[in-house]
Amino acid sequence: MHRSVLEDLQDRLRATRQELEQELDRQLEARREQFRYQLHRGKVRFDREFQALQITYRVGLWRYITGARIATVLTAPLIYSLAIPLALLDLSVTIYQHICFRIYGIDLVRRADHVIIDRHMLAYLNLIEKFNCVYCGYGNGVIAYAREIAGRTEAYWCPIKHAQRVADPHASFAGFMEFGDAETYRDWLAKGRKHKSAGPSETESGR
Repeated sequence: MHRSVLEDLQDRLRATRQELEQELDRQLEARREQFRYQLHRGKVRFDREFQALQITYRVGLWRYITGARIATVLTAPLIYSLAIPLALLDLSVTIYQHICFRIYGIDLVRRADHVIIDRHMLAYLNLIEKFNCVYCGYGNGVIAYAREIAGRTEAYWCPIKHAQRVADPHASFAGFMEFGDAETYRDWLAKGRKHKSAGPSETESGR
């Protein structure tokens, strides 16, 4: 079967993404040198002299609290209340993938690739700012983690593109079958979902 122009474009997009990710890694390494810190087993280690300089930028708790807007104080309980559904989502999708993905033969999503909590290590943040950064890192990380699990689930059960353009598709979407391509879909089912659904784990399996 001849490759379509759309498939060629998708391959070019993936190649471009890989190049951009490599450039991003180089830029991140440059930032580490600029701000004098290193990553060791997932932990951030700042140069002592530079960390001491950062502490001079820390705003004290009393000054931070008294300087906060009333609207910020009043909405804080609502913001923090989302910790409960986020924790339930985290637990639910973790249990789900460890049971279902193992049964279906789908590669597990590494939670540590998405839930990244490290900003509390910054010396220029006070305790409240550190807590907020932990909360934001956790919340956004859990949503990204759940999205990847949902994407791999979709790739296994229904890897068909939508008729409309998706604003920000998940990583598996590019390998989905074309909307309206009944022959390819039935062939995929007949082969026991052996192709297309493998797309989401290509980059993960190489780690």
